[in-house]
Amino acid sequence: MPPFGYKTETSTAVQKKEKPLPRLNIHSGFWILASIVVTYYVDFFKTLKENFHTSSWFVCGSALLLVSLSIAFYCIVYLEWYCGIREYDVRYPALIPITTASFIAAGICFNIALWHVWSFFTPLLLFTQFMGVVMFITLLG
Repeated sequence: MPPFGYKTETSTAVQKKEKPLPRLNIHSGFWILASIVVTYYVDFFKTLKENFHTSSWFVCGSALLLVSLSIAFYCIVYLEWYCGIREYDVRYPALIPITTASFIAAGICFNIALWHVWSFFTPLLLFTQFMGVVMFITLLG
């Protein structure tokens, strides 16, 4: 007999097949809706269009974001789908830190570039947009 009265039987929770979580839940719906509201009320795309050519920080952030997305697409599309390498992070360990660093640097550049428009609200607005895009992408795949 096991100590403290524990049973050696397997639990029924382990035996049940786990159901995948639904793609659209309250959490993802909130971020997508918040992103849409922010986009509408602060004229997000109009502001980006006006600041694209005037701010070198915005151009630098765009270039860093392009680097980050290019590496991500290289890992997902080419390495995982085309070459069949599932553990690309083990085979190419430098890719993920480079992608992360370039994405964080892009976020900093975007905050500096748009600071004069929204001041202290800039990090909050950009984070809301980021989370909305991430949650929208999870709905797709």
